[in-house]
Amino acid sequence: MKTPNKHMLRWHIAIQEYRGNMTIVHKEGNIHKNSDGLRRWELANTPDTPAYLRLEAEPQIPIEGIDITDIETEFFEEVRESYKQDNNCHILTSLSDKDCKDTSLVNS
Repeated sequence: MKTPNKHMLRWHIAIQEYRGNMTIVHKEGNIHKNSDGLRRWELANTPDTPAYLRLEAEPQIPIEGIDITDIETEFFEEVRESYKQDNNCHILTSLSDKDCKDTSLVNS
């Protein structure tokens, strides 16, 4: 076997104890009509199976966020001014400056 994949490597390790007592013969798919149960079902990756792969736990990264109450009003003014300078956003800001029923949304 040149470079076995993970599945073949597990079976290779599992049958090593029977080396010398059995012979494995390859049969092509159209000759070998009945299913090969060893090849069809994948082994679970548990410590009691051959070639168990210990998977490293992914590091837990805490979710960090910004509390909206911590942002100064100068920040929002700067965002509004930058929108007014942008040609694409100018249309949106002009629409938001028009009279609407709920002015608290426009001013926030």
